[in-house]
Amino acid sequence: MRKRRPVRIPGRALLLACVPGLAAVVALILCATGVERRAEARPARPLAARPATLHQAPKPHIVPRSVWATGSGEANSAARTPPPARYDDKVVAVFIHHTDSPNSYDCADAPRIIRYLAAGQTGVRDWDDIGYNFLVDRCGTIYEGRAGGVDRPVTGAHTQGFNHRTAGIAALGTFTAGVQVPPAMSHAIAALAAWKLGLTGVDPRASVKLRSSNSYSRYAAGTTATLPAIAGHDEGYMTSCPGAALTARLPGIREEAARLQGRTPPRSATPEVDPHRTL
Repeated sequence: MRKRRPVRIPGRALLLACVPGLAAVVALILCATGVERRAEARPARPLAARPATLHQAPKPHIVPRSVWATGSGEANSAARTPPPARYDDKVVAVFIHHTDSPNSYDCADAPRIIRYLAAGQTGVRDWDDIGYNFLVDRCGTIYEGRAGGVDRPVTGAHTQGFNHRTAGIAALGTFTAGVQVPPAMSHAIAALAAWKLGLTGVDPRASVKLRSSNSYSRYAAGTTATLPAIAGHDEGYMTSCPGAALTARLPGIREEAARLQGRTPPRSATPEVDPHRTL
C-alpha cells in the first residue's frame, strides 16, 4: 500500500481549536499528526489463543462506536460503514494521546466531538477510519474508536511506526502544562489500559520492546525500541502529544493499572517484555 509523507501543520494552527465550524474540525485532528494514514496491511494470520493469566483486570464499560457513528451527512459515512479491520496477534502496549480540542465540553456532547474527529481523519486526511482504538471523555466515559471489536487486537493508526501490537487511547481535550486532567478521565484510562494489557499478561509498569515500522517515528524503520507499556504519543513520535499535564499523570496511571490487575506494590524494577516472544 502506498504511503504518504505525514502533513506537517504549523504551530499557529493550534489557535483554531477555539474556532467553531470547519476550523474546529481542523483543530480536532492536530494531534493526529505523526500517525500513519491507515493501518498497514500484514499477511493474514490466525489470532493467538488468549492466554490464561493471573493478572487480568475487569473489563470497563465501553460505549460502542454505533453510539457516535450515527450522525447524518456524507462526512460520517466512513464511520457508519468502516472498512474491514486489520488485526495483530496481541496488544502489549498502549499509547496515550490527547485530541488537542477544547476542554469545556458537556460530556453528553462527546459523541458529536468524536464524529467531528472521525470526519476530519476520514475526510480531510482521507484515512480509512478513525485512528484511535479508544477515546475517553472528561467524565471518564470510554468510547470504542476504530472498528474491529474492543476485545480484539485491532491494528490502529495512532502512532507513527508503532501501530502494531499496540492500542491508541485518546483523551478528549487539550492537556498542556497547567491544565487539570480530570480524575475521572485518568481513572478510566488506567482501567482501560489495565484490562487491555491484562489480556496478554503485560505489567502496566513494565517496558516493552517494539519494532518501528516507519522512519517518520523517533526510531528508524526496523529498529527495536524499548518503551513503557503505557507510553505517551511523544515517546514514539516527535510531538508534544499528549501534552505536559497528561504526561505527568502517566506514572500514576501505570501504578493504578497495576493495582487493578492485582499486582504487588511497586518494585525497584520491572522486567522488559519482548512482544516477539510468546507471552
